[in-house]
Amino acid sequence: MKFNGFILAIFIAIGIGYIFPEGTELLPLKTITDIGIGLIFLFYGLKLSPAEFKAGVLNYRIHIIIHITTFIVFPLLCLATMPIFEEGIKSELWIALFFFGTLPSTVSSSVVMVSLARGNVPAAIFNASLSGLIGIFATPLWLGFILGKTADFDFLIVLEKLFLQIVLPLSIGLLLQKLFGDYARKHSKQISLFDKSIIILIIYSSFSDSFTSNIFNSIALIGIVKLTGLVVAIFFIIYFGLTIFCKQIGLKIEDRITAQFCGTKKSLVHGTVMLRVIFGNSANSGLLLLPIMMYHSLQLILIAWYAEKYRKRIIE
Repeated sequence: MKFNGFILAIFIAIGIGYIFPEGTELLPLKTITDIGIGLIFLFYGLKLSPAEFKAGVLNYRIHIIIHITTFIVFPLLCLATMPIFEEGIKSELWIALFFFGTLPSTVSSSVVMVSLARGNVPAAIFNASLSGLIGIFATPLWLGFILGKTADFDFLIVLEKLFLQIVLPLSIGLLLQKLFGDYARKHSKQISLFDKSIIILIIYSSFSDSFTSNIFNSIALIGIVKLTGLVVAIFFIIYFGLTIFCKQIGLKIEDRITAQFCGTKKSLVHGTVMLRVIFGNSANSGLLLLPIMMYHSLQLILIAWYAEKYRKRIIE
């Protein structure tokens, strides 16, 4: 239930973007969000706990399963849906779905849900943190490989933005960890609130630009229904696929919970930030956020339900 306020704030931001899109002209939102993105990854570097990171290193089978699922199975599943969209690779809805499929796992909710279900928490912390680091490179590489030949994606420009807005602040955070790491972890709730505030601003800005450009008017209702159905189907394919595979290779229940929960997650924070870095102030940026926003709400509800189910079964 802790996440409901954030989800509500997202929908409020979209509503304000629809009613009052002129706000993007009154405030220097691009400058604010660009600085905010840098600070998000600076704090991310500061908060990475070396002790917790080391605690999860040795369980290599979980790591392989989670990261293959996150960065290979997910993108390939989304790639396989291309024929369902009439315009194929030129379909903005399909590009949005594929972008969602290339994103890393989310850190906070993965760890919280694994803890609730009494899974392997150190492994969850390690994998969720590592996923964020891998995603910084994996997401643009996938997009560059598939969309690199289109006019809307310049891989070299993306790499330059990636370095300045993400890699450089993250590296500074890691270097300063000995000095400020404990302070950052102590105030992780306040930092999380800052992260979410920047995400809300980016969502407002993205949807304001999309509403101003009437981008949603060009999308048929059947397209949105199709996108929603695919997002739901992908979740269940991944979740039950991981369940079956983990049982077959004999993972104990704590490790299976971690693999299922971390392997099915996708990060709205990374998705929103990556969108701004990779696609800039594109008119269709609101549309590109739709799949990850749908999935974010879905994964929180379903994983919370499965976590409670696991917890009760273990207690009994």
